[in-house]
Amino acid sequence: MEVSIYPGCSLEGLAKSYMESVEAVSKTLGIELRELANWTCCGSASAHVMNDDLAVALAARNLGIAEKAGMDLVVPCAACYQRLKVAEKHLRQGKPVEGLPVKYEGSFQIRTMPDFFWENVGEKALIEKVKNPLQELNPVCYYGCLTSRPPKITDAKNPEDPQEMDRVLRSLGANVKNWSFKADCCGGDLTLTRPDLHMKLTQRILDMAIEAGADCIAVACPMCHENLDSKQAEISQETGRTYNIPIFYFTELMGLAFGDPAAEKWLSRHTVDPLPLLREKGLLEMQVRR
Repeated sequence: MEVSIYPGCSLEGLAKSYMESVEAVSKTLGIELRELANWTCCGSASAHVMNDDLAVALAARNLGIAEKAGMDLVVPCAACYQRLKVAEKHLRQGKPVEGLPVKYEGSFQIRTMPDFFWENVGEKALIEKVKNPLQELNPVCYYGCLTSRPPKITDAKNPEDPQEMDRVLRSLGANVKNWSFKADCCGGDLTLTRPDLHMKLTQRILDMAIEAGADCIAVACPMCHENLDSKQAEISQETGRTYNIPIFYFTELMGLAFGDPAAEKWLSRHTVDPLPLLREKGLLEMQVRR
């Protein structure tokens, strides 16, 4: 199976472990990722604040490249996904976009990473690759807000209760916990403009994960990962309550379940060290033995 991938800027820096794990598990599953040729930044959170036309044009340029590639486009980053979907809606309405003179046909689908693995790859193929079942792990899946809302842009099937990541991890044996905060906002870019609100939103996600009985949180967004992973020490200091909840990219957990030897390298880059939890569950030792 071949598919185009738009990595976005974060996956070449801040979210390097996400990109490496996406590539690794795709290879294990027999998926050939074709990086979009000559892709450029989609504008993310900043461009549309400054200029709506520029924001659409930045994302639309990449969609023009994807259309020439002739394959569905997977987008690991939630912010990139939403910006590309905004541009897609703009183009489908026949609105002109500066720098994109060719008529847009929209002959391909734009997919989030969890949706692609569940809908295109499927449960059977995932189960067949499992070497280290995650049955001792109790994650909640946190989707954030950018891949689900607003549904008229994202085309989310169930924007308040997305299920694709839950189903992927359950197929790997994880004891995924149900909770009602999987699509709530963690604060996003408020970390720069309103750090007080950002910290409250992030703390609420952590608190609700603990209340749901989770011992870790799985995400599919570089911004969500950074907020939840890097702010726990500061929140602990401010509240007097200790937070030490490992935050995983869901593809890292896939790699762990598939027995990928690079998994420990990805996980060693996290702010909250996930290795003690994984050793406690016997997952790292199982991987070494294999």
